[in-house]
Amino acid sequence: MTTETGLGAPARGGHRDELACDILVVGGGLGGVAAAIAALDAGRTVVLTEEYRWLGGQLTSQGVPADEHSWVEQFGVTARFRALRNGIRDYYRRHYPLTAAARALPTLNPGNGLVGRVCAEPLASVAVLDEMLAPYRATGRLIVLQPAVPVAASVTDDRVDAVTVRLTDDDREVTITAGFVLDATELGDLLPLAGAEHVTGFESRADTGEPSAPDEAQPLNQQAFSWCFIVDHVEGDHTIDKPANYDYWRARQPEYWGAPMISLTGPDPRTLEIFTRTFTPNPDPLGDVVADQGKDAGDRELWTFRRIIDRTNFVDGAYPSDVVLVNWPMIDHIDAPLVGPGVTAEDAARAMQSAREQSLAMLYWLQTEAPRADGGAGLPGLRLRGDLGQGPDGLMMAPYIRESRRMLTVGRLTENELSIAASGQRGPFTTDDSVGVGMYRIDLHPTTGGDNYLDMESRPFEIPLGILIPQRMTNLLPAGKNVGTTHITNGALRLHPVEWNIGEAAGTLAAFCLDRAVGPRAVHTAPALLREFQTLLTQGGVELHWPDVTGY
Repeated sequence: MTTETGLGAPARGGHRDELACDILVVGGGLGGVAAAIAALDAGRTVVLTEEYRWLGGQLTSQGVPADEHSWVEQFGVTARFRALRNGIRDYYRRHYPLTAAARALPTLNPGNGLVGRVCAEPLASVAVLDEMLAPYRATGRLIVLQPAVPVAASVTDDRVDAVTVRLTDDDREVTITAGFVLDATELGDLLPLAGAEHVTGFESRADTGEPSAPDEAQPLNQQAFSWCFIVDHVEGDHTIDKPANYDYWRARQPEYWGAPMISLTGPDPRTLEIFTRTFTPNPDPLGDVVADQGKDAGDRELWTFRRIIDRTNFVDGAYPSDVVLVNWPMIDHIDAPLVGPGVTAEDAARAMQSAREQSLAMLYWLQTEAPRADGGAGLPGLRLRGDLGQGPDGLMMAPYIRESRRMLTVGRLTENELSIAASGQRGPFTTDDSVGVGMYRIDLHPTTGGDNYLDMESRPFEIPLGILIPQRMTNLLPAGKNVGTTHITNGALRLHPVEWNIGEAAGTLAAFCLDRAVGPRAVHTAPALLREFQTLLTQGGVELHWPDVTGY
Protein backbone atom coordinates (compact mmCIF):
# COMPACT_ATOMS: atom_id res chain seq x y z
CA MET A 1 0.00 0.00 0.00
CA THR A 2 1.09 3.59 -0.51
CA THR A 3 2.14 5.96 2.19
CA GLU A 4 2.14 9.72 2.58
CA THR A 5 5.45 9.91 4.37
CA GLY A 6 7.70 7.14 3.17
CA LEU A 7 8.30 4.39 0.66
CA GLY A 8 7.39 0.80 1.26
CA ALA A 9 9.91 -1.28 3.20
CA PRO A 10 12.07 -3.93 1.53
CA ALA A 11 10.18 -7.17 1.21
CA ARG A 12 12.73 -9.74 2.39
CA GLY A 13 16.33 -9.97 3.49
CA GLY A 14 17.08 -6.33 2.67
CA HIS A 15 16.29 -6.92 -1.03
CA ARG A 16 13.82 -4.42 -2.42
CA ASP A 17 11.84 -7.01 -4.34
CA GLU A 18 8.66 -5.06 -3.62
CA LEU A 19 8.20 -1.33 -3.25
CA ALA A 20 5.20 0.90 -2.67
CA CYS A 21 4.95 4.60 -3.39
CA ASP A 22 2.42 7.27 -4.23
CA ILE A 23 3.59 7.81 -7.80
CA LEU A 24 5.69 5.54 -9.98
CA VAL A 25 7.50 7.20 -12.90
CA VAL A 26 8.84 4.68 -15.40
CA GLY A 27 11.49 6.34 -17.54
CA GLY A 28 14.09 8.83 -16.32
CA GLY A 29 14.41 11.07 -19.36
CA LEU A 30 13.56 14.74 -19.22
CA GLY A 31 9.83 14.10 -18.91
CA GLY A 32 10.36 11.51 -16.20
CA VAL A 33 12.71 13.66 -14.12
CA ALA A 34 10.36 16.64 -14.43
CA ALA A 35 7.38 14.50 -13.41
CA ALA A 36 9.24 13.14 -10.40
CA ILE A 37 10.30 16.59 -9.19
CA ALA A 38 6.80 18.00 -9.60
CA ALA A 39 5.25 15.09 -7.68
CA LEU A 40 7.88 15.32 -4.95
CA ASP A 41 7.37 19.05 -4.59
CA ALA A 42 3.68 18.29 -4.12
CA GLY A 43 4.57 16.16 -1.11
CA ARG A 44 4.34 12.73 -2.68
CA THR A 45 6.68 9.73 -2.55
CA VAL A 46 8.11 8.61 -5.87
CA VAL A 47 9.92 5.68 -7.41
CA LEU A 48 11.71 6.66 -10.62
CA THR A 49 13.12 3.98 -12.91
CA GLU A 50 15.46 4.45 -15.86
CA GLU A 51 16.82 2.06 -18.47
CA TYR A 52 20.28 3.66 -18.70
CA ARG A 53 22.92 4.70 -16.20
CA TRP A 54 22.30 8.40 -16.72
CA LEU A 55 19.11 10.29 -16.08
CA GLY A 56 18.11 12.84 -18.68
CA GLY A 57 17.30 10.90 -21.84
CA GLN A 58 17.71 12.94 -24.99
CA LEU A 59 19.79 15.58 -23.17
CA THR A 60 22.27 13.12 -21.65
CA SER A 61 22.41 9.41 -22.52
CA GLN A 62 21.31 10.21 -26.08
CA GLY A 63 23.72 13.16 -26.21
CA VAL A 64 21.58 15.84 -27.86
CA PRO A 65 21.88 19.48 -26.74
CA ALA A 66 18.54 21.17 -26.08
CA ASP A 67 16.58 22.30 -29.13
CA GLU A 68 14.68 25.43 -28.10
CA HIS A 69 12.60 28.27 -29.48
CA SER A 70 13.74 31.82 -30.16
CA TRP A 71 12.40 33.38 -26.92
CA VAL A 72 13.76 30.80 -24.49
CA GLU A 73 15.84 33.29 -22.49
CA GLN A 74 12.81 35.49 -21.81
CA PHE A 75 9.73 33.25 -21.63
CA GLY A 76 8.12 30.09 -22.92
CA VAL A 77 9.59 27.41 -20.61
CA THR A 78 8.80 26.28 -17.08
CA ALA A 79 10.67 27.65 -14.08
CA ARG A 80 12.12 24.23 -13.35
CA PHE A 81 13.40 23.84 -16.90
CA ARG A 82 14.94 27.29 -16.64
CA ALA A 83 16.60 26.17 -13.40
CA LEU A 84 18.07 23.20 -15.27
CA ARG A 85 19.45 25.44 -18.02
CA ASN A 86 20.91 27.93 -15.55
CA GLY A 87 22.19 25.07 -13.41
CA ILE A 88 24.23 23.77 -16.35
CA ARG A 89 25.74 27.23 -16.84
CA ASP A 90 26.53 27.52 -13.14
CA TYR A 91 28.08 24.05 -13.15
CA TYR A 92 30.60 25.24 -15.74
CA ARG A 93 31.23 28.43 -13.79
CA ARG A 94 31.93 26.43 -10.61
CA HIS A 95 34.05 23.64 -12.04
CA TYR A 96 35.59 24.63 -15.39
CA PRO A 97 38.48 26.96 -16.30
CA LEU A 98 36.37 29.47 -18.21
CA THR A 99 37.82 32.70 -19.43
CA ALA A 100 36.80 35.77 -17.46
CA ALA A 101 34.67 36.93 -20.39
CA ALA A 102 32.84 33.61 -20.69
CA ARG A 103 32.32 33.35 -16.93
CA ALA A 104 30.66 36.76 -16.88
CA LEU A 105 28.13 35.92 -19.59
CA PRO A 106 24.64 35.47 -18.05
CA THR A 107 23.70 33.46 -21.15
CA LEU A 108 26.84 31.32 -21.22
CA ASN A 109 26.73 28.70 -23.97
CA PRO A 110 29.64 26.32 -23.25
CA GLY A 111 29.76 24.96 -26.80
CA ASN A 112 28.48 28.00 -28.68
CA GLY A 113 26.64 25.49 -30.83
CA LEU A 114 24.16 26.87 -33.33
CA VAL A 115 21.41 24.39 -32.44
CA GLY A 116 20.63 25.92 -29.03
CA ARG A 117 21.57 28.43 -26.35
CA VAL A 118 22.96 25.88 -23.85
CA CYS A 119 25.10 23.35 -25.72
CA ALA A 120 27.04 21.34 -23.15
CA GLU A 121 28.64 17.98 -22.46
CA PRO A 122 26.15 15.27 -21.46
CA LEU A 123 28.02 14.57 -18.23
CA ALA A 124 27.53 18.17 -17.08
CA SER A 125 23.78 17.85 -17.60
CA VAL A 126 23.78 14.51 -15.77
CA ALA A 127 25.48 16.16 -12.79
CA VAL A 128 22.94 18.98 -12.66
CA LEU A 129 19.95 16.63 -12.88
CA ASP A 130 21.46 14.55 -10.08
CA GLU A 131 21.87 17.74 -8.02
CA MET A 132 18.22 18.63 -8.58
CA LEU A 133 17.11 15.22 -7.29
CA ALA A 134 19.64 14.90 -4.46
CA PRO A 135 17.52 16.44 -1.64
CA TYR A 136 14.61 14.09 -2.33
CA ARG A 137 16.83 11.03 -2.43
CA ALA A 138 18.49 12.06 0.83
CA THR A 139 15.15 12.27 2.64
CA GLY A 140 14.06 8.88 1.31
CA ARG A 141 10.99 10.21 -0.50
CA LEU A 142 12.56 9.33 -3.85
CA ILE A 143 14.05 6.00 -4.86
CA VAL A 144 15.75 5.77 -8.26
CA LEU A 145 16.16 2.34 -9.82
CA GLN A 146 18.62 2.16 -12.69
CA PRO A 147 19.42 0.59 -15.01
CA ALA A 148 15.95 -0.93 -14.99
CA VAL A 149 13.39 -1.77 -17.67
CA PRO A 150 9.67 -2.49 -17.28
CA VAL A 151 8.76 -6.11 -18.00
CA ALA A 152 5.17 -6.50 -16.76
CA ALA A 153 2.16 -4.60 -15.50
CA SER A 154 -0.65 -5.85 -13.29
CA VAL A 155 -3.96 -4.33 -14.36
CA THR A 156 -7.44 -4.61 -12.86
CA ASP A 157 -10.18 -3.29 -15.08
CA ASP A 158 -8.86 0.13 -16.18
CA ARG A 159 -6.34 0.59 -13.39
CA VAL A 160 -2.63 -0.30 -13.20
CA ASP A 161 -2.08 -1.95 -9.81
CA ALA A 162 1.67 -2.56 -10.10
CA VAL A 163 4.57 -2.55 -12.51
CA THR A 164 7.47 -4.98 -12.45
CA VAL A 165 10.89 -3.78 -13.59
CA ARG A 166 14.01 -5.81 -14.18
CA LEU A 167 17.28 -4.49 -12.80
CA THR A 168 19.57 -5.29 -15.69
CA ASP A 169 22.82 -5.35 -13.72
CA ASP A 170 21.82 -8.39 -11.66
CA ASP A 171 18.72 -9.61 -13.53
CA ARG A 172 16.58 -9.08 -10.43
CA GLU A 173 12.95 -8.03 -10.60
CA VAL A 174 11.21 -5.46 -8.43
CA THR A 175 7.44 -5.01 -8.33
CA ILE A 176 6.23 -1.50 -7.52
CA THR A 177 2.70 -0.61 -6.46
CA ALA A 178 1.57 2.99 -6.74
CA GLY A 179 -1.50 5.19 -6.72
CA PHE A 180 -0.53 6.61 -10.11
CA VAL A 181 1.80 5.27 -12.79
CA LEU A 182 3.46 7.57 -15.33
CA ASP A 183 4.97 6.27 -18.56
CA ALA A 184 7.94 8.50 -19.34
CA THR A 185 9.88 5.89 -21.32
CA GLU A 186 11.39 6.91 -24.63
CA LEU A 187 9.19 4.52 -26.63
CA GLY A 188 6.03 4.33 -24.52
CA ASP A 189 6.99 0.89 -23.23
CA LEU A 190 4.29 0.70 -20.55
CA LEU A 191 1.44 1.17 -23.02
CA PRO A 192 1.48 -2.36 -24.47
CA LEU A 193 2.35 -3.90 -21.09
CA ALA A 194 -0.73 -2.29 -19.54
CA GLY A 195 -2.95 -2.90 -22.55
CA ALA A 196 -3.44 0.84 -23.00
CA GLU A 197 -4.80 1.94 -26.35
CA HIS A 198 -2.09 3.52 -28.45
CA VAL A 199 -0.92 4.16 -31.98
CA THR A 200 2.40 4.04 -33.81
CA GLY A 201 3.58 5.65 -37.01
CA PHE A 202 1.50 7.65 -39.46
CA GLU A 203 -2.25 8.01 -38.92
CA SER A 204 -4.55 8.29 -41.94
CA ARG A 205 -5.99 11.54 -43.22
CA ALA A 206 -9.50 10.21 -42.57
CA ASP A 207 -8.54 9.68 -38.92
CA THR A 208 -6.83 13.00 -38.15
CA GLY A 209 -8.07 15.33 -40.91
CA GLU A 210 -4.48 16.46 -41.48
CA PRO A 211 -3.66 17.57 -45.04
CA SER A 212 -0.16 16.04 -44.84
CA ALA A 213 -1.35 12.63 -43.64
CA PRO A 214 -1.55 9.65 -46.04
CA ASP A 215 -4.78 8.08 -47.27
CA GLU A 216 -4.18 4.98 -45.18
CA ALA A 217 -2.58 4.54 -41.76
CA GLN A 218 1.07 3.42 -41.80
CA PRO A 219 1.89 2.15 -38.30
CA LEU A 220 5.42 1.06 -39.25
CA ASN A 221 6.23 4.37 -40.95
CA GLN A 222 8.08 6.24 -38.21
CA GLN A 223 10.76 8.90 -37.90
CA ALA A 224 14.34 7.75 -38.05
CA PHE A 225 16.24 7.30 -34.83
CA SER A 226 19.97 8.00 -34.58
CA TRP A 227 22.93 6.72 -32.60
CA CYS A 228 24.93 9.86 -31.89
CA PHE A 229 28.60 10.18 -30.96
CA ILE A 230 31.11 12.79 -29.79
CA VAL A 231 34.36 13.80 -31.49
CA ASP A 232 37.19 16.26 -31.24
CA HIS A 233 40.15 16.89 -33.59
CA VAL A 234 43.70 16.62 -32.28
CA GLU A 235 47.20 15.66 -33.40
CA GLY A 236 47.82 12.08 -34.49
CA ASP A 237 45.98 9.39 -36.40
CA HIS A 238 42.85 8.28 -34.57
CA THR A 239 41.23 6.38 -37.43
CA ILE A 240 39.04 3.54 -36.22
CA ASP A 241 39.17 0.10 -37.81
CA LYS A 242 37.21 -0.06 -41.02
CA PRO A 243 33.69 -1.25 -40.13
CA ALA A 244 32.95 -4.70 -41.53
CA ASN A 245 29.86 -3.45 -43.33
CA TYR A 246 31.36 -0.15 -44.47
CA ASP A 247 30.86 -0.81 -48.17
CA TYR A 248 27.14 -1.34 -47.63
CA TRP A 249 26.71 1.92 -45.79
CA ARG A 250 28.98 3.81 -48.17
CA ALA A 251 26.68 2.83 -51.06
CA ARG A 252 23.39 3.45 -49.20
CA GLN A 253 21.48 6.10 -51.13
CA PRO A 254 17.74 6.72 -50.77
CA GLU A 255 16.27 7.97 -54.04
CA TYR A 256 15.42 11.36 -52.54
CA TRP A 257 18.87 11.92 -50.98
CA GLY A 258 20.73 13.03 -54.10
CA ALA A 259 23.97 11.35 -52.98
CA PRO A 260 25.13 8.52 -50.71
CA MET A 261 23.98 9.15 -47.14
CA ILE A 262 27.56 8.67 -45.95
CA SER A 263 28.74 11.99 -47.33
CA LEU A 264 28.15 15.69 -46.67
CA THR A 265 25.48 15.99 -49.39
CA GLY A 266 21.76 15.56 -48.87
CA PRO A 267 18.39 17.31 -48.82
CA ASP A 268 17.80 20.57 -46.99
CA PRO A 269 15.22 19.65 -44.33
CA ARG A 270 13.15 22.77 -44.98
CA THR A 271 13.34 23.10 -48.78
CA LEU A 272 14.35 19.52 -49.81
CA GLU A 273 16.92 21.10 -52.13
CA ILE A 274 20.05 18.95 -52.43
CA PHE A 275 23.13 20.73 -51.08
CA THR A 276 26.51 19.98 -49.55
CA ARG A 277 27.38 20.91 -45.99
CA THR A 278 30.87 21.68 -44.74
CA PHE A 279 32.81 20.20 -41.85
CA THR A 280 35.78 22.28 -40.72
CA PRO A 281 37.44 21.19 -37.47
CA ASN A 282 38.30 23.94 -35.01
CA PRO A 283 37.31 26.94 -37.14
CA ASP A 284 38.02 30.51 -36.18
CA PRO A 285 35.62 31.97 -33.58
CA LEU A 286 32.19 32.82 -34.94
CA GLY A 287 31.98 36.16 -33.15
CA ASP A 288 28.66 37.28 -31.69
CA VAL A 289 26.52 34.64 -33.41
CA VAL A 290 23.58 33.51 -31.25
CA ALA A 291 21.71 30.27 -31.88
CA ASP A 292 18.22 30.88 -33.21
CA GLN A 293 16.66 28.04 -35.18
CA GLY A 294 13.63 30.20 -35.83
CA LYS A 295 15.82 32.19 -38.20
CA ASP A 296 18.54 29.75 -39.27
CA ALA A 297 18.84 25.99 -38.77
CA GLY A 298 22.59 26.48 -38.25
CA ASP A 299 23.47 23.20 -39.96
CA ARG A 300 25.43 24.42 -42.99
CA GLU A 301 28.71 24.03 -41.09
CA LEU A 302 28.49 20.81 -39.14
CA TRP A 303 31.38 21.47 -36.77
CA THR A 304 29.61 24.39 -35.11
CA PHE A 305 26.08 22.99 -35.50
CA ARG A 306 26.03 20.84 -32.34
CA ARG A 307 29.35 21.83 -30.81
CA ILE A 308 29.24 21.18 -27.06
CA ILE A 309 32.63 22.66 -26.09
CA ASP A 310 33.99 25.80 -27.73
CA ARG A 311 37.65 25.82 -26.70
CA THR A 312 37.71 29.65 -26.86
CA ASN A 313 35.35 29.78 -23.87
CA PHE A 314 38.13 28.29 -21.75
CA VAL A 315 41.58 29.41 -20.73
CA ASP A 316 44.38 28.70 -23.19
CA GLY A 317 45.43 25.07 -23.13
CA ALA A 318 42.39 23.75 -21.28
CA TYR A 319 41.08 22.05 -24.41
CA PRO A 320 43.26 21.04 -27.38
CA SER A 321 40.14 21.07 -29.55
CA ASP A 322 36.50 21.94 -29.63
CA VAL A 323 34.19 19.03 -28.83
CA VAL A 324 31.29 18.20 -31.16
CA LEU A 325 28.19 16.05 -30.85
CA VAL A 326 27.40 14.29 -34.13
CA ASN A 327 23.64 14.19 -34.64
CA TRP A 328 23.39 14.77 -38.36
CA PRO A 329 21.04 13.63 -41.13
CA MET A 330 23.66 11.16 -42.38
CA ILE A 331 23.20 8.94 -39.32
CA ASP A 332 19.39 8.93 -39.38
CA HIS A 333 18.53 5.24 -39.35
CA ILE A 334 15.67 4.64 -41.76
CA ASP A 335 16.01 0.89 -42.33
CA ALA A 336 13.61 -0.34 -39.62
CA PRO A 337 11.40 0.95 -36.80
CA LEU A 338 11.88 0.09 -33.14
CA VAL A 339 8.18 -0.42 -32.28
CA GLY A 340 4.93 -1.23 -34.01
CA PRO A 341 2.85 -4.19 -35.17
CA GLY A 342 4.98 -7.28 -35.55
CA VAL A 343 8.21 -5.63 -34.34
CA THR A 344 9.82 -7.96 -31.82
CA ALA A 345 12.47 -7.23 -29.22
CA GLU A 346 14.93 -9.07 -31.45
CA ASP A 347 13.95 -6.87 -34.40
CA ALA A 348 14.52 -3.75 -32.31
CA ALA A 349 17.92 -5.01 -31.14
CA ARG A 350 18.97 -5.64 -34.75
CA ALA A 351 17.83 -2.16 -35.75
CA MET A 352 19.84 -0.62 -32.92
CA GLN A 353 22.93 -2.58 -33.90
CA SER A 354 22.45 -1.47 -37.50
CA ALA A 355 22.18 2.17 -36.40
CA ARG A 356 25.47 1.87 -34.51
CA GLU A 357 27.10 0.42 -37.61
CA GLN A 358 25.79 3.32 -39.70
CA SER A 359 27.24 5.86 -37.25
CA LEU A 360 30.64 4.12 -37.22
CA ALA A 361 30.61 4.11 -41.02
CA MET A 362 30.01 7.86 -40.98
CA LEU A 363 32.92 8.37 -38.58
CA TYR A 364 35.25 6.19 -40.67
CA TRP A 365 34.30 8.11 -43.82
CA LEU A 366 35.08 11.40 -42.08
CA GLN A 367 38.46 10.06 -40.99
CA THR A 368 39.41 8.61 -44.38
CA GLU A 369 37.41 10.19 -47.21
CA ALA A 370 35.91 13.51 -46.17
CA PRO A 371 37.09 16.39 -48.38
CA ARG A 372 39.51 18.79 -46.71
CA ALA A 373 40.04 22.49 -47.33
CA ASP A 374 43.57 21.76 -48.65
CA GLY A 375 42.17 19.49 -51.35
CA GLY A 376 43.09 16.28 -49.61
CA ALA A 377 40.80 13.61 -48.21
CA GLY A 378 40.23 12.34 -44.72
CA LEU A 379 40.55 13.76 -41.21
CA PRO A 380 42.60 11.18 -39.26
CA GLY A 381 42.93 13.60 -36.35
CA LEU A 382 39.21 13.21 -35.72
CA ARG A 383 39.02 11.37 -32.41
CA LEU A 384 36.02 9.44 -31.13
CA ARG A 385 35.36 10.54 -27.53
CA GLY A 386 33.89 7.37 -26.13
CA ASP A 387 34.83 8.57 -22.66
CA LEU A 388 32.22 11.33 -23.01
CA GLY A 389 29.51 9.12 -24.51
CA GLN A 390 30.13 5.98 -22.42
CA GLY A 391 28.12 3.80 -24.79
CA PRO A 392 28.68 0.76 -27.01
CA ASP A 393 31.40 1.02 -29.67
CA GLY A 394 32.46 4.41 -28.26
CA LEU A 395 29.13 5.99 -29.20
CA MET A 396 26.48 7.52 -26.93
CA MET A 397 24.96 5.42 -24.21
CA ALA A 398 21.52 5.30 -25.85
CA PRO A 399 19.94 5.89 -29.26
CA TYR A 400 18.32 9.24 -29.92
CA ILE A 401 14.58 8.54 -30.14
CA ARG A 402 12.36 10.94 -32.08
CA GLU A 403 9.06 9.10 -32.13
CA SER A 404 7.31 6.99 -29.51
CA ARG A 405 4.20 4.93 -29.24
CA ARG A 406 1.45 7.45 -28.58
CA MET A 407 -1.41 6.94 -26.17
CA LEU A 408 -4.95 7.43 -27.44
CA THR A 409 -6.18 10.30 -25.30
CA VAL A 410 -9.38 12.30 -24.92
CA GLY A 411 -7.75 15.17 -26.82
CA ARG A 412 -5.46 15.19 -29.81
CA LEU A 413 -3.22 17.91 -31.21
CA THR A 414 -3.11 17.88 -35.01
CA GLU A 415 -1.47 19.65 -37.91
CA ASN A 416 -4.64 21.70 -38.29
CA GLU A 417 -3.96 23.43 -34.97
CA LEU A 418 -0.18 23.82 -35.17
CA SER A 419 0.75 24.33 -38.81
CA ILE A 420 0.69 27.91 -40.05
CA ALA A 421 -0.26 26.69 -43.51
CA ALA A 422 -3.08 24.44 -42.31
CA SER A 423 -4.49 26.83 -39.70
CA GLY A 424 -3.98 30.06 -41.65
CA GLN A 425 -2.70 31.71 -38.46
CA ARG A 426 0.65 32.75 -37.04
CA GLY A 427 -0.37 33.71 -33.53
CA PRO A 428 -0.32 31.17 -30.70
CA PHE A 429 -2.67 28.22 -30.64
CA THR A 430 -4.70 28.56 -27.43
CA THR A 431 -6.83 26.11 -25.49
CA ASP A 432 -8.94 26.42 -22.34
CA ASP A 433 -7.25 23.36 -20.80
CA SER A 434 -3.66 24.57 -21.21
CA VAL A 435 -1.03 22.94 -18.99
CA GLY A 436 1.99 24.66 -20.54
CA VAL A 437 3.46 26.13 -23.70
CA GLY A 438 5.81 25.08 -26.46
CA MET A 439 7.19 26.16 -29.78
CA TYR A 440 9.13 24.36 -32.48
CA ARG A 441 8.81 23.80 -36.19
CA ILE A 442 6.98 20.65 -37.22
CA ASP A 443 10.27 18.87 -37.87
CA LEU A 444 9.94 15.30 -39.10
CA HIS A 445 13.08 13.46 -40.16
CA PRO A 446 13.12 10.87 -42.97
CA THR A 447 11.09 7.82 -42.12
CA THR A 448 11.21 4.06 -42.14
CA GLY A 449 8.43 4.18 -44.74
CA GLY A 450 10.54 6.02 -47.31
CA ASP A 451 9.38 9.60 -46.72
CA ASN A 452 11.74 12.54 -47.05
CA TYR A 453 11.79 15.34 -44.48
CA LEU A 454 8.47 16.94 -43.59
CA ASP A 455 9.37 20.31 -42.11
CA MET A 456 6.90 23.17 -41.87
CA GLU A 457 6.40 26.40 -39.98
CA SER A 458 4.34 26.02 -36.84
CA ARG A 459 2.68 28.34 -34.36
CA PRO A 460 3.57 28.75 -30.71
CA PHE A 461 1.14 26.50 -28.89
CA GLU A 462 -0.43 25.78 -25.56
CA ILE A 463 -0.29 22.15 -24.43
CA PRO A 464 -3.82 20.79 -23.90
CA LEU A 465 -4.47 18.77 -20.77
CA GLY A 466 -6.58 16.51 -22.99
CA ILE A 467 -3.50 15.00 -24.64
CA LEU A 468 -2.41 13.70 -21.21
CA ILE A 469 -5.74 12.04 -20.35
CA PRO A 470 -6.15 8.40 -21.48
CA GLN A 471 -9.40 7.45 -23.15
CA ARG A 472 -9.86 4.52 -20.77
CA MET A 473 -7.11 3.98 -18.19
CA THR A 474 -7.72 5.73 -14.87
CA ASN A 475 -4.30 5.98 -13.22
CA LEU A 476 -1.84 5.64 -16.11
CA LEU A 477 -0.59 8.92 -17.57
CA PRO A 478 1.80 9.67 -20.45
CA ALA A 479 4.72 11.87 -19.42
CA GLY A 480 6.89 12.25 -22.51
CA LYS A 481 6.66 11.86 -26.27
CA ASN A 482 3.82 9.35 -25.81
CA VAL A 483 1.08 11.97 -25.36
CA GLY A 484 -1.84 12.44 -27.74
CA THR A 485 -0.07 14.00 -30.67
CA THR A 486 -0.13 12.67 -34.21
CA HIS A 487 2.86 11.44 -36.18
CA ILE A 488 2.99 14.95 -37.66
CA THR A 489 2.62 17.10 -34.55
CA ASN A 490 5.04 14.91 -32.64
CA GLY A 491 7.61 16.76 -34.73
CA ALA A 492 6.88 19.95 -32.77
CA LEU A 493 6.40 18.43 -29.29
CA ARG A 494 9.30 15.97 -29.12
CA LEU A 495 11.95 18.56 -28.16
CA HIS A 496 13.51 19.06 -24.75
CA PRO A 497 11.53 21.91 -23.12
CA VAL A 498 8.16 20.55 -24.23
CA GLU A 499 8.94 17.04 -23.01
CA TRP A 500 9.96 18.56 -19.68
CA ASN A 501 6.74 20.63 -19.48
CA ILE A 502 4.63 17.56 -20.27
CA GLY A 503 6.39 15.65 -17.50
CA GLU A 504 5.83 18.45 -15.00
CA ALA A 505 2.15 18.61 -15.88
CA ALA A 506 1.75 14.83 -15.56
CA GLY A 507 3.53 14.68 -12.20
CA THR A 508 1.52 17.58 -10.86
CA LEU A 509 -1.71 16.04 -12.15
CA ALA A 510 -1.04 12.70 -10.48
CA ALA A 511 -0.35 14.38 -7.13
CA PHE A 512 -3.40 16.65 -7.54
CA CYS A 513 -5.66 13.66 -8.19
CA LEU A 514 -4.34 11.79 -5.16
CA ASP A 515 -4.76 14.83 -2.92
CA ARG A 516 -8.39 15.33 -3.96
CA ALA A 517 -9.38 11.71 -4.57
CA VAL A 518 -10.48 12.45 -8.13
CA GLY A 519 -9.57 10.99 -11.50
CA PRO A 520 -7.76 12.78 -14.33
CA ARG A 521 -10.90 12.92 -16.47
CA ALA A 522 -12.73 14.74 -13.70
CA VAL A 523 -10.00 17.39 -13.63
CA HIS A 524 -10.39 17.80 -17.37
CA THR A 525 -14.18 18.04 -17.42
CA ALA A 526 -15.02 19.90 -14.19
CA PRO A 527 -14.31 23.63 -14.70
CA ALA A 528 -13.66 24.33 -11.01
CA LEU A 529 -11.16 21.46 -10.71
CA LEU A 530 -9.47 22.47 -13.96
CA ARG A 531 -9.04 26.06 -12.78
CA GLU A 532 -7.66 24.86 -9.44
CA PHE A 533 -5.21 22.57 -11.21
CA GLN A 534 -4.08 25.29 -13.61
CA THR A 535 -3.56 27.66 -10.69
CA LEU A 536 -1.36 25.05 -9.03
CA LEU A 537 0.69 24.72 -12.22
CA THR A 538 1.12 28.49 -12.43
CA GLN A 539 2.23 28.66 -8.81
CA GLY A 540 4.84 26.03 -9.62
CA GLY A 541 6.30 28.14 -12.42
CA VAL A 542 4.52 26.64 -15.43
CA GLU A 543 3.58 29.23 -18.05
CA LEU A 544 0.12 28.45 -19.42
CA HIS A 545 -0.09 31.16 -22.08
CA TRP A 546 2.19 32.96 -24.49
CA PRO A 547 2.65 36.68 -23.80
CA ASP A 548 0.95 39.20 -26.05
CA VAL A 549 3.95 40.18 -28.15
CA THR A 550 4.55 40.66 -31.85
CA GLY A 551 6.92 38.65 -33.96
CA TYR A 552 5.46 35.14 -33.77
